[in-house]
Amino acid sequence: MMPPELTLPPGKKLFFASDFHLGYPNAQESLARERKICRWLDHIAPQAARVFLMGDLFDFWFEYRYVVPKGFARFQGKLAQLTDAGLPIAIFTGNHDLWMFRYFTEELGVEVYHQPQRFGCAGKQFLVGHGDGLGPGDNFYKLVKHGLFTVRPFQWLFDKVPPFVGMGLAFAWSNQSKKKGTKHVFLADQEWIWHYCQQVAQTQPADYYLFGHRHHVLDLPVPAPNGQVGRYYNVGEWLSYCSFAEFDGQEIRIVTFEGEKPLPILPTV
Repeated sequence: MMPPELTLPPGKKLFFASDFHLGYPNAQESLARERKICRWLDHIAPQAARVFLMGDLFDFWFEYRYVVPKGFARFQGKLAQLTDAGLPIAIFTGNHDLWMFRYFTEELGVEVYHQPQRFGCAGKQFLVGHGDGLGPGDNFYKLVKHGLFTVRPFQWLFDKVPPFVGMGLAFAWSNQSKKKGTKHVFLADQEWIWHYCQQVAQTQPADYYLFGHRHHVLDLPVPAPNGQVGRYYNVGEWLSYCSFAEFDGQEIRIVTFEGEKPLPILPTV
């Protein structure tokens, strides 16, 4: 369980990243991205008090009882290396990798969360998660997620499908969904995670709300009835921009790692 109050030693930071989508669009590009992610983890490790990996780390992941999906050995090995060295790492499952159960905790020493988590650090309140299915809208996905994907009998049935069939079908579905593309366009009425944060702020305001899922880099206000104004940060993705957030005890910054492209400038409020 996430500690309600995290300690941030002098010179240390919290790090947040999301949407690696390892496995997409092919083995060659995924491997290059995986190596970059491992370099990033090595780069931040000396400064990190804790690392939050906020979902869709894999383009698809299903945790079979006796089978580990092929690939991503460097990434998993790096997680084990860092947790063995004492660095706490938390994973929040996303819509592409929601079928994580015990493997990452038992074998790699990583905390796994399926819902947003709240905690305090350096006098600030945080709410952190992936972001899928939150707020208004996206009703079809919510129906599929809660009516099918998270239902135990369906998970049991999928587990009985031979892995080469199940994984093949899943990657085909995932790749097809990405053909729609993700445009860096800000539409206030469709930023459902932002609306979710505003709903939460009515009763349990936080200073920082950090999420992924949208493949946008966003910094938006979240006002509360008591006059407090928090910030909703979307930390972006690693398919194009390799963006992540860091908190040094004073402020949150969103930056890129080995970035070849500048972060997209989206309208802010």
